[in-house]
Amino acid sequence: MFYRENGQFKTSYPADQQIFAINQDRWAIWGLVALAFAVPLLVDQYMLRAILIPFLILALAAIGVNILVGYCGQISLGSGGFMAVGAYAAYNTLIRIDGMPLLLALISGGFFATLVGIFFGIPSLRVKGLYLAVATLAAQFFCDWAFLRVGWFTNNTPSGSVSVSNLQVFGLPIETPAQKYLFCLSLLVVFALLAKNLVRSAIGREWMAIRDMDVAAAVIGIRPMYAKLSAFAVSSFIVGVAGALWGFVHLGSWEPAAFSIDRSFQLLFIVIIGGLGSIMGSLFGAAFIVVLPIFLNQALPWAGGLVGMEISTAAILHTEYMVFGALIVWFLIVEPHGLAKLWSTGKQKMRLWPFPH
Repeated sequence: MFYRENGQFKTSYPADQQIFAINQDRWAIWGLVALAFAVPLLVDQYMLRAILIPFLILALAAIGVNILVGYCGQISLGSGGFMAVGAYAAYNTLIRIDGMPLLLALISGGFFATLVGIFFGIPSLRVKGLYLAVATLAAQFFCDWAFLRVGWFTNNTPSGSVSVSNLQVFGLPIETPAQKYLFCLSLLVVFALLAKNLVRSAIGREWMAIRDMDVAAAVIGIRPMYAKLSAFAVSSFIVGVAGALWGFVHLGSWEPAAFSIDRSFQLLFIVIIGGLGSIMGSLFGAAFIVVLPIFLNQALPWAGGLVGMEISTAAILHTEYMVFGALIVWFLIVEPHGLAKLWSTGKQKMRLWPFPH
């Protein structure tokens, strides 16, 4: 009853092309953003450090993967490698250039990830589907090998791990969990807004045309090379910045294993569960991936205690894998557009309630 657009008239093209069609959506989003910035006042440091900061960074990385996989239809299994490129490139620019600001270091990580993404995106001009997935998988293995064997990337540290400390942005320290959370949240809001406007622009429509039918897109004048490589570039840039945030802000000290192929599969699972071709779906998927293991770690021992059976940590981990696999199969069969589609359907029903159509 309260979720209607009755009396909300559009009198100009810019008003008709707004991201949020009705005022209720706009108010709700502004309210959620304000609440998100007030979260450090409501939760403890453990919640910020272990749950919310990883959620924000994974959501940012999932937005980048969704641009490539969901909007352009190019399957990628090298997202973890692109995150590693962003992290190590940002680290090297920070330590090798005196006075390098943190934000510029993060952006430089995204820039070098863009170059690597374009290079490994070149096979997309000739192959697609499973063959393209294997080509991007080569990027993952190559990055793992390079950062593990080439000492220059790790500043020749004997252990092979790198670390950063005393982070500052515009003179403000980024040390406490609350400060790290607000910094990651600010970047997520900016990149989500930019990505949303980008996919609604001309280049975004080209990506979706290539995704739906690349031959027909080429017939109507869309250049497949430009569309595919631009999708790889934008996706790799966002994923690279997310990788730099993962290393700098979340971990603080890391090694190549932090960006293994498991990270690539995790990001792909986030996109599939959250919703292909949806910026909001990337947020839903990241929240689901972060919260579900915590829920299973709490619920399974409690359920085992009710029946008098002790459940080991290994059993909980295996159950987590099985649940993820079952959910991915279920979403691909029942709801290919993921949680974002369920959210959209629920909003549509609210706009029509109590009428059936």
